Parts: sequence; structure tokens; C-alpha cells
Amino acid sequence: MEIANWYSVAKSLHLIGMVSWMAGMFYLVRIMVNHAMAFERPEPERGILTAQYVVMEWKSYKIILRPAVVITWSFGVMMLCIQPVWLSQGWMQLKLFFLLLLTGYTHYLKGHIKRLEAGASAFTHIHYRALNEVPTVFLVAIVFLAVFRDRINYLILSGGLLFFIGLMAWGIRKANSKRQT
Repeated sequence: MEIANWYSVAKSLHLIGMVSWMAGMFYLVRIMVNHAMAFERPEPERGILTAQYVVMEWKSYKIILRPAVVITWSFGVMMLCIQPVWLSQGWMQLKLFFLLLLTGYTHYLKGHIKRLEAGASAFTHIHYRALNEVPTVFLVAIVFLAVFRDRINYLILSGGLLFFIGLMAWGIRKANSKRQT
């Protein structure tokens, strides 16, 4: 198989892994929202719901997230082996930095599963709703870097991300204020 074909296969599998990773994080944190809300329910409903959510959280982490992270990184590294010059370019270095942060965030979620399982989470469902938006910020930054590459304007990217984060924070606040009334 030609090197261009190997690159296309690696890129396709890298994108499939990334989409699965994002879907897994959105699904996992949505379960955490429901799990946190279940703590507000009376027994025995609380016990039944929280036990079920723990099972769902661990399955989404182990069956969706962990493999997706491995696939994304593995085929991303393969692409970099085929195109090693990208490692010296600022857009790729920033993309890799965001990917490291996203990987750390994924492991951070694992800690929340453990706390929820122990019934010791200090986070409310509102906090988890906000956490559910974190991957979106990474997704926007990484996609813009991957598409624009060396044509990216870092000032516009930074300003756009800050505006986007502010817009999401406003939306979360607005949605939660309507929910409480």
C-alpha cells in the first residue's frame, strides 16, 4: 500500500477515534448529571438509580472512552510518523497541548466516577452540566487548528474561544435560572 493510502487510513481512524472520544465524554458527563440529580431522590429510588448510574458510567468509560483515546492517539502518532515535519509547526504543538489537556480531562472524569460511586461528590448536577461543555471548547480549538494549520491567527482563535466560553457560561446560567423558577 502506498504511503498516501496509509496516511488516509490513519487519518480516517484518527477521526473515528476522535468522534467516539467526544461522544463518550458527552455521554459520560450526561450520566453524571443524572447521577448527581439521583442523590436528591428519596430512598429506595436513590439507591437503585445511583447503582445503575455507576454501572453506566464505568461502562461508558471503559468501553467507549478508553478505547477511543487509544485509537485517537495511536493513529494520530501514525500520521505524525508519516508527516514528522508537522511536529516543528506551532499549530501542531498547540493541538498536541490541547490533546494532552483533553486526555487529562478524560482521566479527571474517571476520578468523578469514583467519587460518585462512593457517594462523595461535592458537585451538583449544575456543576456536571458545566463540565459537559469542557470537551466542546477543546473540540472547537483542535478542529480549527487542524483545518487552518499554519494559516491560523492565534489572536482570533484565542478571542473566539474566550467568546465561545462566555457564551456557553451565559447559556448554562440562563438554563439553570429557568430550571429553578
